[in-house]
Amino acid sequence: MRQKARRLLAWVVRRTGGDSGQVTAFVIVLSVTLVAVAGLVLDAGLALAAKVQALDVAQAAARAGAQELDLYAYRTGETARLNPERAAATARGWLTSAGMDGTATATATTVTVSINRTTHTQLLQLIGVRTLHVSASATATAVQGVDGPI
Repeated sequence: MRQKARRLLAWVVRRTGGDSGQVTAFVIVLSVTLVAVAGLVLDAGLALAAKVQALDVAQAAARAGAQELDLYAYRTGETARLNPERAAATARGWLTSAGMDGTATATATTVTVSINRTTHTQLLQLIGVRTLHVSASATATAVQGVDGPI
């Protein structure tokens, strides 16, 4: 019985050419998959860090712009109204001092700052993804007095 099994196995190996090389293909596919997953984790983490940094700068710039009150309106009518030109210029100045490119717009009540960044990938460029785009936006409103709990 064992001899028959050996002969059958030998016949199958001769007919199929053996299984040499099949493990190599599996290892290559598995290695490429692992590098792609590691690249996704690493580069997505770097993109998330860039987005958090952009959001932090956008919020700070919007808050800086929201401090540019129209003092005449505040002193005469006791209303917290912004000077839109100065507020937008202050927010853009904050962006420049932080080394970021973005846009800042202001109305009489709010300042809105938007930042778009491009981060270069580390491992994903091995599979053709060279850059990731992130954006952040923040709005600040000038208020007068205490509106609620501090």
